[in-house]
Amino acid sequence: MNLPFAFTRADRQLLPEGRAAGPMPWVIAIMVFLTVLAAAAGLALAGSARALGDQIAGRVTIQIVEADRVAREAQAEAVARRVRALPGIADVRRVPDAEIANLLEPWLGSGGLELPVPALVDVDLANPAQLRNLKTAVARIAPSARIDAHAQALAPLRDLIGTLRWLSLGLVFLMGVATAACVVLAARAALNTHHETIDVLHLLGATDIQIARLFQRRIALDALFGGGLGFAAGTLMILVLAGRIGAVGSELVGSVQLAPASWLALIAVPVAGALLATAAARLTVERALRRIL
Repeated sequence: MNLPFAFTRADRQLLPEGRAAGPMPWVIAIMVFLTVLAAAAGLALAGSARALGDQIAGRVTIQIVEADRVAREAQAEAVARRVRALPGIADVRRVPDAEIANLLEPWLGSGGLELPVPALVDVDLANPAQLRNLKTAVARIAPSARIDAHAQALAPLRDLIGTLRWLSLGLVFLMGVATAACVVLAARAALNTHHETIDVLHLLGATDIQIARLFQRRIALDALFGGGLGFAAGTLMILVLAGRIGAVGSELVGSVQLAPASWLALIAVPVAGALLATAAARLTVERALRRIL
């Protein structure tokens, strides 16, 4: 037993290293599982917020409100022509009456267009700052027209997504703190269990650093084992949820998905958990051993 230099394979058997023998691997597996889900939610919501912002930043809908059908159609065509001539306009689309009828059919039935329905003109602004000029130009042609900026209408939803994203990041941080706390308790319990073995090792000339490495190695292996289990379970759950989200068929809900780069961040979760557990175990054991002596 050449303790002053390094622990041999036989020396490492002084501490049992059964991967499923104690609660530590399973506690870390649960923590990593919850952390992966929280991180996935935060990353997906961040991507959804960016996609939503890109889609609605310059999107505007003009509603031509006019009871007379002929006058309504004339104003809609005039507004579309005038808006196309404005600077800073990316696209202008006159929404066909058939498309409006399809949108209203679930609520008004097939004869819903017998009622006076506003004509719609969709506009994509290349520069959202042009919204004021757009309102001025439309008011001259159709004073009763309504201009709805999608960014303003969906601002509460965007704020909600942002809040949920920060909540997810906060949960990831709290899971990291809880994991470190569990490792500290496990390291202290292991020291108490192997107190007599530690005394013998000290008598044989082992240093505190060498003894700390024994516990560090054991907890690192437990953390890797538990982290792998937690990551596998979390990945399976994410794939199941992704299938359910895809089945909804909603464009807004479907935007909540993970980008390929986000999976790299998720893979780093169990690795970071193992490093955190190893560092926490090393510091805890070294401090405890200094008190013993």
